[in-house]
Amino acid sequence: MRTGVWLVGARGSVAVTSIVGAAALRSGLAEPIGCVTEHPRLRTGVLPGFADLVFGGHDVVNTSLLKRAEALAAAGVVPARLVAALHSELSIVDDDVRPVPHAPTQRETAAVMQGDLERFRDRHELERVVVVNVSSTEAAAAPHPAHAGLDRLRAAMGTPEQVLPGSSVAAYAAMSAGCAYVDFTPSTGARLPALHELALERGTPYAGHDGKTGETLLKSVLAPMFAMRRLHATSWSGINLLGGGDGATLAEPAANAAKSASKQRVLGETLGYVPDGTTRIEYVPGLGDFKTAWDLVTFEGFLGTAMRMEFTWHGCDSALAAPLVLDLARLTAAAHRNGHVGPLAALAFFFKDPLGDTDHGLGAQFETLAEFVGGLR
Repeated sequence: MRTGVWLVGARGSVAVTSIVGAAALRSGLAEPIGCVTEHPRLRTGVLPGFADLVFGGHDVVNTSLLKRAEALAAAGVVPARLVAALHSELSIVDDDVRPVPHAPTQRETAAVMQGDLERFRDRHELERVVVVNVSSTEAAAAPHPAHAGLDRLRAAMGTPEQVLPGSSVAAYAAMSAGCAYVDFTPSTGARLPALHELALERGTPYAGHDGKTGETLLKSVLAPMFAMRRLHATSWSGINLLGGGDGATLAEPAANAAKSASKQRVLGETLGYVPDGTTRIEYVPGLGDFKTAWDLVTFEGFLGTAMRMEFTWHGCDSALAAPLVLDLARLTAAAHRNGHVGPLAALAFFFKDPLGDTDHGLGAQFETLAEFVGGLR
């Protein structure tokens, strides 16, 4: 199943690592380490293969993919030998990266984006296209009456007013083109009633939000432990130090607040209560594309005995996120082919703030995912 993967933010670190990774897997130069869809319980021929994935995207910058990949190699994110070996593959993808359009109205902007998607699909004779948002985190969208219904949204988008954040314009364009949409960021994306209505009208699935790659991944494992052992977490505080473009974006207070809220949701929904404490995100330029998270958990045991746990996570966000982007493209394309429409709650395993009423424990989410994959044909 030839499948297009259209990356919003195609020249960013996560996107470029995903493109390099897919090309390396296709060429037999790397193993699918970190790809959840290669787990024995999930491996199946009904998903498009890595060799079936064709990449394109939108971005606001015009630095070539090769230059971006070389910069990631210099930073220790991807092996330099792979970048050198995949020079021609990266150049081919570069031809399918388009500038983010700017038109007088958001309706016109979305129409240009939709046209880019449709031409990409036709040019490469693709069965499906999945649009994946891996762009910078946005501030939470301000409420607007047009978000409540599709007719009102279409009318409002025809005016000069900025009715939607950028992630939602991308979702609107994707769905209008008949493409599935995945939001790997905590941005608004498709999480609006009007866009849900559009997904139903166009018969497209969507998934999100905010890929779970580090500290929150650990929370989704540890929080169920406290709940199942009936140990009361009195506080849970964390600090996240990160560099790179994501860190620079999250230095902006509104984007920082949106990300922090997404990271905290798992505790309340898993424990059944919200312990004291906060999650802080700080930009440390010297960390580059790597991040460090430190968490302190205080908890109460039998007879009120006070105890504590600490953990540190140090990882490369792009290398953790990229295989999940490939997983989500494969899974969402197969879901679309199987007639799934609307939110894909079964993909909660991948997200900090998943769509639908889902269990936030990682083990339960994996079982739901395995059942979902087992039902694909």
